[in-house]
Amino acid sequence: MPKIKKRRMNIAIDNTPLVDVGFLLLTFFMLTTTFKPAEEVTIILPSSHSAFKLPESDVMLVTISKDNRIFLGFDSQRMTARIFGDENKLRSAVEVTLKELPDMLVRARIANTKLRTVVKGDQDAEYGITEDVMNILQKTNITRFNLVTDLKKD
Repeated sequence: MPKIKKRRMNIAIDNTPLVDVGFLLLTFFMLTTTFKPAEEVTIILPSSHSAFKLPESDVMLVTISKDNRIFLGFDSQRMTARIFGDENKLRSAVEVTLKELPDMLVRARIANTKLRTVVKGDQDAEYGITEDVMNILQKTNITRFNLVTDLKKD
């Protein structure tokens, strides 16, 4: 056995490549992030006491504006392109008439049977147009849908 012990050398790890990888990941996520597209129409929601969570995926959104226009939108661009064509793929919603709405709803349900319907109406929209939309939903066998409101805090 040797009488002289070898000195132990400290190991030094260079963190420069780690910083480079961190910044590359940060840059990648910043450049590939897609932000929520602007809405086609601004809606002021009515208030309610219900605190129900909306679904996050497979959503079909029927929007009723203040001036009683109806918009139909989907959460995925693929679904929007399938129903409205490739030229409307990047839009969040497309304006439809009451006559077109039943056909669009049926086509959307055939394309994706897991779609959940959400009705989002302006608080100043007329009740008649909302009732017409809900009647169309019932005629197309969409009996379960959510109404979007603002939570009223007491």
